[in-house]
Amino acid sequence: MGVSGSGKSTVGRALAAVLGARFVEGDQLHPPENVARMRAGRPLTDADRQGWLVAVAQQLADAALRGEALVVSCSALRRSYRERLRAAAPKLKFVYLHGTAELLAARMASRRDHYMPASLLQSQLETLEPPAGDEGALAFDVAEPAATIVARIVQQLETVAP
Repeated sequence: MGVSGSGKSTVGRALAAVLGARFVEGDQLHPPENVARMRAGRPLTDADRQGWLVAVAQQLADAALRGEALVVSCSALRRSYRERLRAAAPKLKFVYLHGTAELLAARMASRRDHYMPASLLQSQLETLEPPAGDEGALAFDVAEPAATIVARIVQQLETVAP
């Protein structure tokens, strides 16, 4: 989880490969209306995100029901969004990827073929409610290389595994 440009997809794909899990790109679960809004530089509202959250929650719930390992890249910007997702999959673990606004903006500016313009970064940062301590999220600064972050996630997951 994290704002755009934080490396959710890169880290998520790599983590899924290491864990032997299926990877779901959360951006692909947005309805076309949301993609059009973002492409036009209009930030999403909480109401806009509801259908998308339902789709992400359904992916998590289905995987949990099947006992399938799943990694989903998802902004999960607000605590209420994370609570909704955790309700669908109670054993869900969040990995919070964060970085400076400058680093995130530079990453977004270098992306090609992504509908999320760098102009929306500020609105995401303003919406972001970083996970509180009671949420049990693992947090990583994205100034570190993705491979280092993935190795540290795996190490921490092994430490907290039942």
